[in-house]
Amino acid sequence: MGGTAQEANAGTTPVREGYRFDEAALAKWMEANVEGFSGPLEVEQFKGGQSNPTYKLITPGRAYVLRRKPPGPVLKGAHAVEREAKVLLALGSVGFPVAHVHGLCTDESVIGSWFYVMEMVEGRIFWDATFPDVSREERPAYFDAMNATIAQLHSIDHESVGLGDYGKPGNYFVRQVGRWSKQYLEDELAGRDPNMDALVDWLPTAIPEGDETSIVHGDFRCDNMIFHPTEPRVIAVLDWELSTLGHPLADFAYHAMMYHMPPSIVAGLEGADLAKLNIPGEAEYVAAYCRRTGRDSIASWDFYVAFNYFRLAAIFHGIKGRYLRGTAASAHAKDRAEAFPVLARLAREAMERCR
Repeated sequence: MGGTAQEANAGTTPVREGYRFDEAALAKWMEANVEGFSGPLEVEQFKGGQSNPTYKLITPGRAYVLRRKPPGPVLKGAHAVEREAKVLLALGSVGFPVAHVHGLCTDESVIGSWFYVMEMVEGRIFWDATFPDVSREERPAYFDAMNATIAQLHSIDHESVGLGDYGKPGNYFVRQVGRWSKQYLEDELAGRDPNMDALVDWLPTAIPEGDETSIVHGDFRCDNMIFHPTEPRVIAVLDWELSTLGHPLADFAYHAMMYHMPPSIVAGLEGADLAKLNIPGEAEYVAAYCRRTGRDSIASWDFYVAFNYFRLAAIFHGIKGRYLRGTAASAHAKDRAEAFPVLARLAREAMERCR
């Protein structure tokens, strides 16, 4: 999907109809709350941002990024930009690569919804998981950088950085399966799918024994990272809307699902010649994570993969619902809505491999 995904999500456009707001009111808020802000202010909208609309704020001196809740009715608990701001501030305090948050606004009278403003990190985003713009010799270093970054995240003590209340510790899979099943079942406009219905029934019966708790990102993919302009180094991890306290192996399995993901859906490696591209294989990649996190291996790997296909399908089902309601943030939400049944089928196939 490389070029297509980049064209669909990279860069900015004029603010789309339905997502405009009072720019003068925002500038006034920034003057009072963002140190060093100086207008005039120009606003553009990023093409990406499936869930929370994201804007580029341009001033003569620097650029900023604004993330807001979408306009219109939203599902309870969704689009919590205040949580994104909280985790960014906490992780930044211990040197994890995230953008600096300048301020959070919970006064809906300013632009019509809650929002936060963060720094604009300049670097490279790779929309194609094969990293086509990187030399064959360098590719292993880029994969190792992603691996090291997610291992670093899972090694942070959430209590010590002030995130002890960022989620409920323990029973992560019980809660997540319940959450996404409920969201899927309640969105009647988006419709039902027999493959998803089967996962809703099966997943609660197949949860592995054992439990762990760490900070989890929830959508850790190559295109949610900004890499250094010239080096194989992650300088900012983006899009923390789905982050919480959860099971690190669920988070890592979602990331490693790139090895099985069709590139037509999200950045994936299905069908790629890994040896020719000089990309480490799945087993090697999992082993590197295990070494970094002090594990011998990962039992029940197939369950974690099946769970993540289900979860991603549920997310796309939500995008389908927002698209049908006319509240989807991304101009390309229609493609996500059409991909939902494909993901539901992949989730069902992954489930069958566990049996």
